[in-house]
Amino acid sequence: MPEDGKKAPDFKLQADDGAIVQLSALRGHPVVVYFYPKDDTTGCTAEAKDFSCLAPEFAKAGATIIGISPDSAAKHAKFKTKHELDLTLVADVDKDAAEAYGVWVEKSMYGRKYMGVERSTFLVDGKGKIARSWRKVKIPGHAEEVLATVRALET
Repeated sequence: MPEDGKKAPDFKLQADDGAIVQLSALRGHPVVVYFYPKDDTTGCTAEAKDFSCLAPEFAKAGATIIGISPDSAAKHAKFKTKHELDLTLVADVDKDAAEAYGVWVEKSMYGRKYMGVERSTFLVDGKGKIARSWRKVKIPGHAEEVLATVRALET
C-alpha cells in the first residue's frame, strides 16, 4: 500500500475511449487517481458527477482526473455517455492497479464477505509521488476537498 510522499505505483490501462493511459506518461502535472467499485451505481455515479462538474476547475489547476474501476472500457464508455461525464475512466479488469494501491480489499455486506474496491483517491504530484491520499472516501464534499488540495500544490 503506497504512502503519502512515496512514489505512486505506475499503471498502464485502457480508457473508455480505447486509448491506453499510463500514469508515468502524465508526469509534470498533478493527477487525481480515484478508485471506485462499479459503474452506474448510486454512490459511484454521484462521485463521478462531482469530479466531472469540477473538471474545468481541475484543468485550470493543471490536474488530470482518472477514475479507475474493475469494469471494462466498453462499460466505462456507456457510463460516461449516459451521465455526460467529463473525465477519463480506465479499466482495471485484472485489479492490478487496485492491488498496487492497496484498495482491493475484503469487504462485508449483510454478513457476506467478498473482495471489492475500497473507494479511495490519490493525488499524484508532477514528480510522480503521492502528495495526498484519501481512503474509505465519503462522497459529499470529497471532490471539492481534492480540488482544494490540488490548488494548494500550486503554491
